[in-house]
Amino acid sequence: MINTIKNFKWFFSVSFLCVILGVFTFITFINQGFLFLNEDNLQYLLMLDVTLLLIFLLLLIQETSKLYTQYSKKRSGSKTSINYVLQFSLFAFLPSLVIAIFSLVLFNVGLQKYFDKRITSAVNNSYQVAKNYIEETQKTVETDIYLISQDLNRYSQTFFSSPKRFSNIVRAQKNLRKVDDLYIFDSSGTVLLADVSNPEEEFPIPSEEIFEKALEGNPVSVNLSKENKTAFIIKLGNFIDTYLYISKNIQPQLLQYLDETEQAVNFYYTVENNRTGIKITFAIIYIIIVSLLLFLTIVLAVTFAQRLTKPIINLISASKNISAGKLDSRVPDIDADEEIKSLNQNFNNMIERLKKQQDKLLVAERYSAWESVARKLAHEIKNPLTPIQLSIDSLKEKYSDQLKDKSKNFDNYLSTINRQIKDIEKLVNEFSDFARMPSPILKKINISNVVERAVEFYKMSDKNLNLKVVIDKKQNFNIKGDSDQLYRVFLNLIKNSIEAIEEKKQKDKNLQGKIVVEIDRNNEYIVIKMLDNGPGFNDINNITKPYYTTKTKGTGLGLPIVSKIINEHNGDVNFLKKTSGAVIEIYLPAI
Repeated sequence: MINTIKNFKWFFSVSFLCVILGVFTFITFINQGFLFLNEDNLQYLLMLDVTLLLIFLLLLIQETSKLYTQYSKKRSGSKTSINYVLQFSLFAFLPSLVIAIFSLVLFNVGLQKYFDKRITSAVNNSYQVAKNYIEETQKTVETDIYLISQDLNRYSQTFFSSPKRFSNIVRAQKNLRKVDDLYIFDSSGTVLLADVSNPEEEFPIPSEEIFEKALEGNPVSVNLSKENKTAFIIKLGNFIDTYLYISKNIQPQLLQYLDETEQAVNFYYTVENNRTGIKITFAIIYIIIVSLLLFLTIVLAVTFAQRLTKPIINLISASKNISAGKLDSRVPDIDADEEIKSLNQNFNNMIERLKKQQDKLLVAERYSAWESVARKLAHEIKNPLTPIQLSIDSLKEKYSDQLKDKSKNFDNYLSTINRQIKDIEKLVNEFSDFARMPSPILKKINISNVVERAVEFYKMSDKNLNLKVVIDKKQNFNIKGDSDQLYRVFLNLIKNSIEAIEEKKQKDKNLQGKIVVEIDRNNEYIVIKMLDNGPGFNDINNITKPYYTTKTKGTGLGLPIVSKIINEHNGDVNFLKKTSGAVIEIYLPAI
């Protein structure tokens, strides 16, 4: 959705301006906007509306032409996209057009009825009724304060002689006249007696102007419209410097109704004076909205078509690559529905499994070829070694005494040849082992026991070896495997780590060698991770190829044997690079 907004940002900007300008034009027509309503402003607004509408339609044509271009070039999925766009557009445009025509007719009829004489009379009368009610309330409060002041003047002596009785008289007057607040105070604003509905409310001290008017002896209105009250003040004639203040609450709904009625009356006559302009504005706004709905439908159809056809096109493309033998192909991850994502993921998983099976077949074929080569090579090399060794022994026995004084290097030459023959025999034996390696006999075993047995073997050989196993004894590490062959795997790997650390120690005398074997369970696999702080791997792409080695006296068969055994156990082995040292991860299916 966000990408769709970015792709059509200009259109959405023009659409937003069209709608805002249409509303602004309507508000101006009813004389409620920032522009003064006159003929020039009206023409300018309408011209601007039409200009934006034309730009809007041009953008609409431009976007639809892109779909036609794709269709003419016969791009994948373009025909389906065109069908979706046409159907969505048709389903959106026809109802919108019918509703627009119906609304314009209904609006015109309703606008005429809006100015019916009875409605005009009702509008005027409603405002007058509310206004008269407010005025009547003020007159009632004015009469009440006058009558209360007359009664209190008769009891002026009681105010001094019996304050409690006077207070009862005041309360009786307040209840009789249904007054909300009653205060008796002097010209300094000091309250002498109060009987109020809300004791926490502060007494509003009148202004000096009101005090001066009250000296004439007549009720004076106090403006408390903000507090929704009608209040009056009058001077008590039989008292010295004493004033009476009463107030009555006005319902907020009534005041609000009065304001709304006044606004409605003003709005009513404004609309009446601008009927034609309102009709034109209403029509323009409807055209803009219908065009906007049409384009939004096209955008929605294009987006929907892309979300539907793009995954299908990706699947078709990937399936073609797979049929051509390109198992490295993948269906790209795209923003789609959960079902489509699940389909893509399952398809990629299927390709990945096919790739792994193909790789395993290739590895098996490669190992089979190398085994055949190793078998022939061992046979061809081993046959002449025995006569060569016998010949050397004969030469040594026959000529050693004769050449002892004449040639001191004779024995050295023979010893060198012997050592080389021993090295060749060792190499031939490793070739023979690689060629004769049997298929694993799979049984239920605990792989952690195999790993610990290999670790203990090296710990007994070297007490100073820093080699430890990290394992959670509570977990199940059972697999189907050949314990002897897997034991050979871990012996080989630990041996490589030890030799790598020793090689690095020749350059860094202070190096403290460390080897860690971690065993953990990851879903359906047992993961054995080996870490050391040796020099690490230089070429992880070739280290599992037979006869590839970086060691001076290495045969290049150790890691290929490890890889072959793990593959025959339906597992995976990964050789990883890190900043300092090497990491080997072995995955074996758990049971």
